Amino acid sequence: MSEHRLSTRTIRAKLIAGVLTVIPLLVVWIVLNFVFAILFAVGSPVATGFTMFITDRFPTADPILTNSVFQWVVAIICALLLLYTIGSIASRVVGKKVIELIETLIARIPFVQTVYSASKKLIVMLQQKPGDAARIVLIDYPHPGMKTIGLVTRVFEDSKTGEELAAVYVPTAFNPTAGFMEIVPLSSLLPTSMTMDQAMTMIVSGGAMGPEQLSIAPKERSPAPWLAAGE
Repeated sequence: MSEHRLSTRTIRAKLIAGVLTVIPLLVVWIVLNFVFAILFAVGSPVATGFTMFITDRFPTADPILTNSVFQWVVAIICALLLLYTIGSIASRVVGKKVIELIETLIARIPFVQTVYSASKKLIVMLQQKPGDAARIVLIDYPHPGMKTIGLVTRVFEDSKTGEELAAVYVPTAFNPTAGFMEIVPLSSLLPTSMTMDQAMTMIVSGGAMGPEQLSIAPKERSPAPWLAAGE
């Protein structure tokens, strides 16, 4: 009987160890699969045109060019080259003029303009180096006494009381691209010394990786002038 219990306990321990080993690999696979799926969708039309162009001139290469794996690799490479080209053009004066023209056209489409403008402002905010650490805060969630990491996106006033409020984006663990937005009184925010990289690492790893020290103790402080300066 004892041997049976020992065997069952050993099997259970091995299964748990296997699950814990696979989970990080699974998370990496999900993220990479998402990224590569987008890259494939972007590069697929170019890859298809490229393979058709070569096949018309070299029919003997058809079995290789029509192979799904080959087309997938070509699509990813084409997408990366396209992104690199866009980045190079966008950093030049001519590219900036073209982007301004495109943004002017987008501004004439009501719903699209709203989504594009909001997304661009969020990206610009995340790219701001001087305010990165200051924008990482802790807020009470889901109830007082428990804290979660948030990214301050803007500061504004309550239209009735004049109290300073902050719009805080709260990323979800493992997938920071999903999350929700909270309106929080500025006085209740607890600033941290974490950088954006540290915060994202902690979120993606579910807290397994992050700064060695982190305090959730309340501090006596004035209403966070660094937030208003980084707005």
